[in-house]
Amino acid sequence: MPRKFFRRFLPSHESVRGNRHVARLGPWLQHPGLWHLNRRSVAGAVAAGMFAGLIPGSNPIQFTAAALLAIAGRVNLPVAVLVTLYSNFLTVVPLYYAAFRLGQFVLLEAGGPLPSRAFGLEGKGFDEWIPAALHWIASVGKPLAIGLPLLALLLALIGYFAVDWSWRLYVRCTWSSRKRRRKERSA
Repeated sequence: MPRKFFRRFLPSHESVRGNRHVARLGPWLQHPGLWHLNRRSVAGAVAAGMFAGLIPGSNPIQFTAAALLAIAGRVNLPVAVLVTLYSNFLTVVPLYYAAFRLGQFVLLEAGGPLPSRAFGLEGKGFDEWIPAALHWIASVGKPLAIGLPLLALLLALIGYFAVDWSWRLYVRCTWSSRKRRRKERSA
């Protein structure tokens, strides 16, 4: 993958270090691997971002988790944080449904539909609605609690190998194209 493509969208190392909130983490952000754009660093960052993107919570929690994973793995920090945006309000329902199904598969439960929702309690009091809602959450909870980390790991592995493979393919195609041009010029 061309470095110029990524550099167009990523902030510079100096601008990130100059941020007053990030400046507190100064020594942790000094490792050059956090800012390099190479195959290993970007593929690892995609894996970290894919994993952190399925952590329940809002974007600040996912951004923080991706940043911590990037620092621990010494992979590109901005790419890891940006990749977490794949889980957004449009994709979270299908992702969590896939995690629920994966959890059902791993737990060897019947592949039936989601448990019926407990929110059809119109006209009922709050004291009747809360236990029904908690029962529904508990019935979904175990497959989701198993499936969510598994799906996060699966997506992280797929992301890592997809970026690694496509980066290698791009480099090979570029080399062969360059070799062909050199042959044409010399002939």
